Parts: sequence; structure tokens; C-alpha cells
Amino acid sequence: MESEKYLEGQSMQRPPLFESDGFIYWKNRFETYVKSKDLDLWHVITDGDFPPIQNNPETKKDEVVPFHKQNDDLKKKLAKNNEAKMVIYNALPRKEYERIFMCQTAKEIWDTLLITHQGNNQVKANKIDLLVQQYEQFTIPEEESIDNAFAKFNTIITSLKALDEGFSSKNCVRKFLRALHPKWRAKVTAIEESKNLTTLPLDELIGNLKVYEEVIKKDFETVKGKKEQSRSLALKVKKEVSDEDSSSSDSEDEEYAMAVKEFKKFFKRRGRFVRQPRGDRKTFQRSRNDGYGKSERKCFRCGDPNHLIGECSKPLKNNDQRAFIGGA
Repeated sequence: MESEKYLEGQSMQRPPLFESDGFIYWKNRFETYVKSKDLDLWHVITDGDFPPIQNNPETKKDEVVPFHKQNDDLKKKLAKNNEAKMVIYNALPRKEYERIFMCQTAKEIWDTLLITHQGNNQVKANKIDLLVQQYEQFTIPEEESIDNAFAKFNTIITSLKALDEGFSSKNCVRKFLRALHPKWRAKVTAIEESKNLTTLPLDELIGNLKVYEEVIKKDFETVKGKKEQSRSLALKVKKEVSDEDSSSSDSEDEEYAMAVKEFKKFFKRRGRFVRQPRGDRKTFQRSRNDGYGKSERKCFRCGDPNHLIGECSKPLKNNDQRAFIGGA
């Protein structure tokens, strides 16, 4: 079907779909849509229905004309009342329709939507004050892009214009420049010296800033690349030095292990050698002395226990004793 080519809310044949979360956005779109179709419809929505009144040529006065006496021009004019209501109905979901189904005219419907989603005059004034405060305190952080900053700034301005028709946007350019981070100071100074800020469109300013933003981004990437290259080179040198130190340490450990191994081999060939402590040696000497006491020691020549054969003054008895002494 031909109608399936258009999504609801995006077709020129149907009004924009109602958005409670973005009421101001929907309100502006809906107003533009109705005016593009018929200005009389917007008049009915904002000012009220056309009354069934017609000038009486005889009395020269406006009089309420019954339906059966109305001419075609008056009937066409009165039909605008129902067309205006139908335009609003087509834009509303069922939930919103339940709010306004008791309203009799298009103006009553419209006023109900404004009060419900935009508030009365007091609520409206409070919203305006809040938006003005956001406008005055608006700042742009260093890391935020121009596109994101402009989107936030433009939302505040659009909302202010929708709620306050007397809001002037002639100082928006200066305000946006003042909100920029100090890193933009050189560019801001150049714009202030070369442009007339009172006539400079905000869109042109944003385009100029976006070009400069790309320049800053490229310069930053270049500097960052150089830093990373220097850092990687330093890490490489450090790694090489560390590897050299590690290899030298490993070689020293290998030499020490080899020396210990050769030392063990040397004593293995020589046999076991364990040096006794001083206390153990005394104990061993004492045990020897105890094993050979004075009661068993005696001269081999004369048998006297008070001296040995080397100290004996008696002559040798036979040749065996002489051979023993010589051998000893």
C-alpha cells in the first residue's frame, strides 16, 4: 500500500506524533505542520472555534445563523472547527486522548495539553528561571567536543525561546565563547578581533570552532605519537640493559657452581676427610691414655713399670731385644 511507505509521525499527510518527554519539540513541530496545511486551523486551535454568526443584510448586524440557513461559505468556515480537532486527535496516543476527550473545542484541547505538560503561568515562570540559570552557568569542559557542547547549549536556548517569546539570542555567541575552556583562548581572541559578534550567526561560529578543533586534535596526536615512540625506545634500552645484567649474573652463578663441583670431586678422589673438633680430639687422646694405663706400662728390658726401655740403664740381655730397639 502507498501509505506504508511513510512511518507514522514522519509523513507529510499526518501530524507529528505526540512526545510527552519532548513536549516543546513536539509543540514546535506540530505548530509548523498545522500552519503549513491551513492557517485557519491554527487560528481555531489558539483562539477558538469560528462561531455560526453571519451578518444580516437587513439589520446590518451579526446574528447567529441556524444550520439550515447557513450558506456554503459559512459551512466551510465552520468545518475548520472539526478539522482542527481532528488534527490534534491524529497526533495524540490513546493515553493522551483520555485526558482531553471531555473537551469540546480544539482550543480547550490545546490549553489542556499546555497546562498538563508545560504547566500554568507559575510553573512556566519557574521553568524559565531554571533555564536562565543553566544558560548563565553553562561551561564547556576541556575534554568535551564542540558538537556535544553545542547540542547542550542549543537545547537550553530552544527551550527558553519556546517558553519565553521575548528571549533574545543576540548574546548567545559571546556566551558560548566565554564558556570555552582556556585552551581555546587564542582562537577566541582571534575571532573577537576578526568578527562582529553581534551579527555573527551561532552556526557559523560552531563551524569555525570545529575546524580549529580538528587542528588541535591532530597536533595532540602528533605529540602523543612522539612521546609513545620515545617511551617505547626507553623501555627497549632498559630491557636490553636488564638482559645483560641477568646474563652476567647467570654466568657468575655458573662459575661458582662449577668451582664447588670441582672442589667436591677433589676430596672424593682423596678420600673422606673430616676434621674433628678440638673437644673430640681431647676425648680421643684421653681414651687412648685410659686404654694404656700406668699399670700396664713397663720396661721391656728389665720389667720396671717406672720407665721405658729407652730410659733403662741395664744392659741388653740378648740379640732379640737389640733387634726390637733398632726396629723401633
